[in-house]
Amino acid sequence: MTHVVTDSCIRCKYTDCVEVCPVDCFHEGPDFLVINPDECIDCAVCIPECPVNAIYVDTEVPADMAAFTDLNRKLAQEWPLILKHKEALPDAALWKDAKNKLAGLESAPAASN
Repeated sequence: MTHVVTDSCIRCKYTDCVEVCPVDCFHEGPDFLVINPDECIDCAVCIPECPVNAIYVDTEVPADMAAFTDLNRKLAQEWPLILKHKEALPDAALWKDAKNKLAGLESAPAASN
C-alpha cells in the first residue's frame, strides 16, 4: 500500500506532512504536493499532519478522487523532491475548504512555487 495526496492540497500546499515523512517521498509542484508510491513505506504518519485531510491510503481514496492515484505516480516522476517544511501558499486559507479544485486548476494559469 501507499498513500495519495488528493484535491484538498491544491492551492494550499501545506507541508506539515513533509516534516514527518521518514523516507522523503513527497514531491512539490507549483500548486500542490504528491507522493511517490514507489518510495512511500505506508507508515501513515503524514495523514494526521495534513491540516486539510488531503492524504489517503491508496485503497481508501474516495471514488470521486480516484484519478489522484495515477496523478501522484505521474507527477512524482516530474516534480522535485521536497525535503523540508515551507510556508503554505499565500491564499491557502481561502482555498482549504474548496471542492473540485483540480478542475479549476486545469483551466487556470499555473501558480509559481
